[in-house]
Amino acid sequence: MELLEIARRRKTIRKFKKDAPPLNDILYCIKVAKEAPSGMNSQPWRFLIVSNAKKKKEIRNICEEGEKKFYKRMDEKLANWVKERKITWEKKFLEDAPFLIIIFSDRNSPYYIQSTWLCIGYFLLALEEKGIASLTYTPPNADEIKKWLGLPSRYRLETIIPVGYSNEDKRKEKRKEIEEIAFFETL
Repeated sequence: MELLEIARRRKTIRKFKKDAPPLNDILYCIKVAKEAPSGMNSQPWRFLIVSNAKKKKEIRNICEEGEKKFYKRMDEKLANWVKERKITWEKKFLEDAPFLIIIFSDRNSPYYIQSTWLCIGYFLLALEEKGIASLTYTPPNADEIKKWLGLPSRYRLETIIPVGYSNEDKRKEKRKEIEEIAFFETL
């Protein structure tokens, strides 16, 4: 399949089947992701794979506490956007997805945020290539997750990606036309 078709097919999924994709498929996707470019070839990304039900439940509990606080202070535009999509502070997908892939960046590397997010893009496309659904979720209280995991301060939690097989029939949200985003010589 061509890369453009894979990218067009990829969408955010919040409902997952119980069946877990093969761990080898997840590792394949990480192998693809690690080929991303990075500042000074530092490769600042770290992947933590979580499948243990008790750990996923605790991660969900921590995240939902942060979400409750975040929902109280979000601006009107965002509040309307999440309400239209029926998104709430409840993050059931953190328990339901067979795997949580928690991706960290190493603050001791140059351009660690930009490099890690390039890697995440590669990872998302590799998941789609394998037919594995995903969601990029960044908790508002990421430092609490990092603390619970006992990670050194040099690591920054970039995102938690629940992965598994989709349990929802959902259309991808419309993308802007190329003429709206690409310009030649001048904006």
